[in-house]
Amino acid sequence: MQIGRLGRVVAVAAAILTLCPATGARAFDLTDTSGKPQRLSDYKGRWVVLNFWATWCVPCVQEIPEISAFQRDHRDVVVIGVAVDAEDAAKVRAFAKKVGHDYPLVLSTDAVERQLGEPRALPTTRIYDPSGKVVYDKPSRVDRKLLESLTLRGRA
Repeated sequence: MQIGRLGRVVAVAAAILTLCPATGARAFDLTDTSGKPQRLSDYKGRWVVLNFWATWCVPCVQEIPEISAFQRDHRDVVVIGVAVDAEDAAKVRAFAKKVGHDYPLVLSTDAVERQLGEPRALPTTRIYDPSGKVVYDKPSRVDRKLLESLTLRGRA
């Protein structure tokens, strides 16, 4: 009897795992607004920061200058912005430039969402360690100090 019940529990757990997408590291192969490929596999050995934002999201816009300053001072860390409100690509690119977004920008599409998943809230920042493992994936505003503490740990 106990084995039968355990078997049913295992079957249910397997079914749930099949229906639920993985929340761990997701490899990505994206193209930014300059036409350059942005692939996680190309950045093996480097920290990668993905920042999900939208033009209408006030905290998102407020954190962009902090992220830009971090990126300028830490060229060894890859920083990529993902604009989730990309219905009008030209307007999003112009807006990004106006607010100081000077790192690669990816416009979200269905294909991008399939690779990265949809953020639970905005802004969301996801950080991959040099092995490609997600070590930070949280919806909240980030600043330069937090990015430095998360990506500089373990360095001599």
